[in-house]
Amino acid sequence: MIRIPALALIPLLILGGCTVPQTAAPVRGGMAPVPVPYTNVGLERVIGQDAAALTKLFGTPDADVREGTARKLQFLGSFCVLDAYLYPKDGAEPRVTYIDAREPDGSAIDRASCVAALTRRDGGR
Repeated sequence: MIRIPALALIPLLILGGCTVPQTAAPVRGGMAPVPVPYTNVGLERVIGQDAAALTKLFGTPDADVREGTARKLQFLGSFCVLDAYLYPKDGAEPRVTYIDAREPDGSAIDRASCVAALTRRDGGR
């Protein structure tokens, strides 16, 4: 039998206490969350558009945030929140290069579904 001095075990005991317990994320409604794929299918009416086209499509933005030459327009609906990010290219007017969507509670939602829902809102609401 091999005898290990007690002092040699101290680093192992210290490192053993540093592990982070693995916990499962909370699940709503008994179903596991499904990841939302990021494709541009259904986003043709938004990607590449300027601010005027977005306003014509969705109504007046609920938020208009500018940082340098970049711009974010946010559109709120009862179904979802849509953030459209506009960036200039080669000195031209800023155009949408990316959009993000979420449910009002912050949960993930399909971006194309959000675009479709917001195009049907009346007067921006």
